[in-house]
Amino acid sequence: MTDPMLERWRLLLGDAAQECLGGLSAEAAGRDAALDWLYGRDEELSRRDVRRGGSGPSVLTTVDWLEGITRLFPRETVERLERDAVERYEIHDVVTDPQVLARVEPNPALLRAVLRTKHLMDPGVLRLARRLVEAVVRQLVERMASEVRQSFSGARARRPSRFRQARNFDVRRTIRANLAHWRPDERRLHVRTPHFFSRTRRHLDRWQVILLVDQSGSMVGSVIHAAVTAACLWGLPGVRTHLVAFDTEVVDLTSDVDDPVELLMKVQLGGGTDIARAVTYGAQLVENPRRTILVLVTDFYEGGSEAHLVRGVKQLVEQGTHVLGLAALDEEANPAYDRATAQKLADVGAAVGAMTPGELAAFVAEHVGR
Repeated sequence: MTDPMLERWRLLLGDAAQECLGGLSAEAAGRDAALDWLYGRDEELSRRDVRRGGSGPSVLTTVDWLEGITRLFPRETVERLERDAVERYEIHDVVTDPQVLARVEPNPALLRAVLRTKHLMDPGVLRLARRLVEAVVRQLVERMASEVRQSFSGARARRPSRFRQARNFDVRRTIRANLAHWRPDERRLHVRTPHFFSRTRRHLDRWQVILLVDQSGSMVGSVIHAAVTAACLWGLPGVRTHLVAFDTEVVDLTSDVDDPVELLMKVQLGGGTDIARAVTYGAQLVENPRRTILVLVTDFYEGGSEAHLVRGVKQLVEQGTHVLGLAALDEEANPAYDRATAQKLADVGAAVGAMTPGELAAFVAEHVGR
């Protein structure tokens, strides 16, 4: 019987450890073949990652490999392997081969891959890919819509209420009112009189939310989440949402905001970047500057005129528009961006950072509810 610990080391080290660690069980051999099919593609990368692949020719097709990993690995590992296949090794047939598309479990990594490769697909494959896009987007909308609804569900008015509900607990007022009951020896505040807010429906008075989204290849995650966020904001009372995608050209996708799947299928990833041109277009959409939030989602690598970009943002801020520059708008909010350009926009009054879609919804709700 094979020692599981030795098997794991053998899978990590590859064929080079065969003599000292022994062979593999049938199931482990299947795992080894699946891992080697993927990670054995680049010998230099394999050496750097310690693992060694076998020297024999690969006999697995993409369909075989996908069936194998689905059977041999847990779901989280399968998603990681699929993500590496399409993003690290650019194995496009994972999302362009109809046989493969019929077997894959929809997940965000495959959605990103479809958006990057849909220009390679014939109409039949594109229909299959669209079903994958629909499944993942539906999951994102369901999750994000609840965050948006919560953000816009009501504002805490700064007046007391006799109705005691935990969600309306006024922490600051309660602490101030009960400081006399602080017990230093116990390091505890005894609350004799709790206080609560009253909750009223937010008064939404014709705000504009303009999302300008960089559709360069590195921003694909933010493009997806911007589309879903716009769909969730669409139709809220008093909020008018615009969605504009840009590279060196500017495309207004507002007419498709209520259908994020159709919107994403129209996005063309890649190409250069002219952020200043997008900001100029966004400025033309502003109706009431003091009731407009312009969200610029980009990595700030400007291919156009940086001076025009800074000047355009400065003019928006000076007229009262709330300008928010986001280097990432996704669930990880972990950006890679041009810090020098971002700092120049911050210096003229833009708020710059990275947010999850839920944080953006809360930001919008906070300003709209004032």
